[in-house]
Amino acid sequence: MSNFQQIRFLSSISASITRPHRLTYVRTYPTIVVQPDGSTFKIRYPEPRQIIKLPMNIWTLSEAERKAKLEARKPRKKVVIEEDIEDSFDSSTYLKYLKKKK
Repeated sequence: MSNFQQIRFLSSISASITRPHRLTYVRTYPTIVVQPDGSTFKIRYPEPRQIIKLPMNIWTLSEAERKAKLEARKPRKKVVIEEDIEDSFDSSTYLKYLKKKK
């Protein structure tokens, strides 16, 4: 009788072949992550979200692009339209077109 003890060798290869060995399994949802350059990849996320957009580092942009991005972030001002209508309508000029019904 030999004292044979099975040793489990874990590596990235065996982890991709077998299941994760856990006592409790956390529910995860498939989610798409969008990087600032537009590239995407899929991850498993614990909250049900369809897409996650990573923020852009504004300090890596040129001065003109930085100003344009900061301007786009500001809330737009509402345009107030003032109605100044000069009414010169005279209804008495159209009375000749109306006929009385008998």
